[in-house]
Amino acid sequence: MRGGLAARGEMAAPEIERWERVSRPLDQGGVVGPARQRKIIHVDMDAFYASVEQRDNPELRGKPVAVGGSRERGVVAAASYEARRFGVRSAMPSVTAKRKCPQLIFVRPRFDVYRTVSRQIRAIFAAYTPLIEPLSLDEAYLDVTENLKSMSSATEIAEQIRARIRTETELTASAGVSYNKFLAKMASDERKPDGLFVITPKMGSTFVENLPVGRFHGIGPVTRAKMERLGIRTGGDLRAQTLLFLQQQFGKAGPYYYALARGIDERPVCADRIRKSIGAETTFNSDLFTLDEAREVLRPLIAKVWSYCEESTIWGRTVTLKAKYADFQQVTRSRTDEVPLTTEAALEALAYALLESLFPLTKGIRLLGVTLSSLSTESGGERQLRLPI
Repeated sequence: MRGGLAARGEMAAPEIERWERVSRPLDQGGVVGPARQRKIIHVDMDAFYASVEQRDNPELRGKPVAVGGSRERGVVAAASYEARRFGVRSAMPSVTAKRKCPQLIFVRPRFDVYRTVSRQIRAIFAAYTPLIEPLSLDEAYLDVTENLKSMSSATEIAEQIRARIRTETELTASAGVSYNKFLAKMASDERKPDGLFVITPKMGSTFVENLPVGRFHGIGPVTRAKMERLGIRTGGDLRAQTLLFLQQQFGKAGPYYYALARGIDERPVCADRIRKSIGAETTFNSDLFTLDEAREVLRPLIAKVWSYCEESTIWGRTVTLKAKYADFQQVTRSRTDEVPLTTEAALEALAYALLESLFPLTKGIRLLGVTLSSLSTESGGERQLRLPI
């Protein structure tokens, strides 16, 4: 059985219940006081794109499916769990994926459908709390410390949300429940797919201590490698370092890592805020060399950025493309329009134009990202015709 009490692993039910019985209203300004821990849920849909395709096409169920790419070229945007058992992963070149799983079935992405399903899921969240921070089409943070159902148990809320998602969309979701965003995110990975995991304040320090730094949300491959060269392989190793040492080695990120090693993350769940920028990026297992491959992998990143724009009714004027080459040299290309981009097609066209400016290549690309900035809630009227880059 997944979900419910059986999904909580080592987390004893009495301790969870003691934590969730504590109740005190929010302080003025919506800040949780020191006597009251936040209750945060991170919901992450299971193999979202691939699961939607399997739901809508019964012939794909139980089979290894890759969304995006093709047999000969392109990059995998998402892989079903059946495909993942063969080592197929998102951002993997299609040729490599096919070699790992000869029976792999490639399906073209349908982002309009994914966005429709995402809105259904967001409506379920909204029945419990207005404090929803979407990260992409398939995941979000929810602050349920004070909630619309007046429920004291965040775990029960997570169980209800997962059950409603299954009933209303025929899809499964995994959830993590904890007292901050970092640990809620880590918890949602513990029982995937279709699982639930809880990390209480009492358990947080021990959980982080045993966690490999490569699994820390926000620590990428380059930072992980640097930490390992310094002898930092687990949260316990990270906790053993002084704040000064971490600042010297990692600059402004040092205090953040220092806090995470102690299970501390004070970031609030931010709903309806104007951000400075919205971005998405991915690192590839194998370097990309062709424009077709790069366009394939950039498409889902554009969709992630635009999904946030649509849900938040936020538009931007500046598009920035980030590329990191095999030798770790990083370049950016940017373009600012006179008025905000108000359609996904406009964002896509500009991002693709920036991408094309990098070709032909003299070395492979190991990372691509796209960011939209100069944000506002105003559309700015009709868009002007754009000159070629």
